[in-house]
Amino acid sequence: MRRAGRHGRQGPEGSPMENGVGQEPGTPEPPPAEGSPAPRPPRARPRLVFHTQLAHGSPTGRIEGFTNVKELYAKIAEVFSISPTEILFCTLNTHKVDMQKLLGGQIGLEDFIFAHVRGETKEVEVTKTEDALGLTITDNGAGYAFIKRIKDGSIINRLQTVSVGDSIEAINDQTIVGCRHYEVARMLRELPRAQPFTLRLVQPKKAFDMIGQRTRSSKCPGEGRVASGKETLRLRAQGPATLEQGPSPFEEEAARRVDDLLESYMGIRDSELASTMVEVAKGSPGVTQLARGLDSVLGEFAFPPEFVAEVWAAVCHPGGGQE
Repeated sequence: MRRAGRHGRQGPEGSPMENGVGQEPGTPEPPPAEGSPAPRPPRARPRLVFHTQLAHGSPTGRIEGFTNVKELYAKIAEVFSISPTEILFCTLNTHKVDMQKLLGGQIGLEDFIFAHVRGETKEVEVTKTEDALGLTITDNGAGYAFIKRIKDGSIINRLQTVSVGDSIEAINDQTIVGCRHYEVARMLRELPRAQPFTLRLVQPKKAFDMIGQRTRSSKCPGEGRVASGKETLRLRAQGPATLEQGPSPFEEEAARRVDDLLESYMGIRDSELASTMVEVAKGSPGVTQLARGLDSVLGEFAFPPEFVAEVWAAVCHPGGGQE
C-alpha cells in the first residue's frame, strides 16, 4: 500500500522516486490550451545527499537515491564494501548506542547517519522466574530485532552480559532473523516459567576507544529529534520515502504516548508505527472507526480492543476521558 504522509509528496503509482521526490522521465506534457500561458517548467528534483560513517570508526561516506529502509542499508553497505546484513541499526548524529537517537521513520535533511554493524556473538542462558523478562524490543525495518530498553531490577537486568543494542538472533537455537519486533516479543512472553532457555545475541561492533573518538554534533540537547516544521525524509519498511514537514509538537507528543502504550501492551517500541497510528487516529471520529482504520492499515498486529481505545484517547483526548 502506498501512502503519502502528513504533508508528503508522492509520485503517481508506478513512477520512479528518488528519496521520495520525482516524476516519470520523458512523460509528455499535455499540450496547452490555445491562448493559455505556456506551462511552467517542471520543478527540479532535489538531490538529497546524506553523510554516513560506521559507528565503530570509518571514513565519511555519502549516500543518496534510496527510497526505503532496506535500500538505505544497501547504500550504506555499498559505500563501505560490506553486506547489508552486517548492519544491525543506525543512529542519527551520534556514534554511540543511544536508543534515543535511533534512526526511525524520519531523517532530518542535515542528519548524519551512523551505522552499527555486527560485532561479537554471545549465548546467554535465562531462567524465566517471572512473567516479564524486562525487555523492550524494536527492529531495524530490515530483518533484525534488537533490545531497545532493559527494565531496572528485571530478570534481564541481572544478566550483565545482555546490553541495550544487542540483536536477538535466535531463541533456543530457533533463528528469528526476519521476524518483526512484535513477533519476537510474543515468543518471549510465551516461554514457560521456571524453564531455562537460551538467547543468541549479536552485539554492535565497538571501537577500541569510543571516548573522544569523534566530536559531538553542535546541535542542541534535542539532538536526535527532528525539529517541528523542518523538512524531513520519511522512510518506511515498505513503500517509497516521502518528503514531509517534521511533526508538530502535538503529533510528536501523541506519538510518544502511543509508543509508551505499545511498550506497555506489547513490549515493543517503534516510532514509525506510533506515528502511523497517530495519523489514523486523527482521522477517526471514534474508537470503532479507529479500530477499522488500524485493521486496514496494520491488520497483522491484531490490536486488542482495550489497546485501541487507549490509543484513541491518547491522541484525541489526551486530557483524559474516552468515548
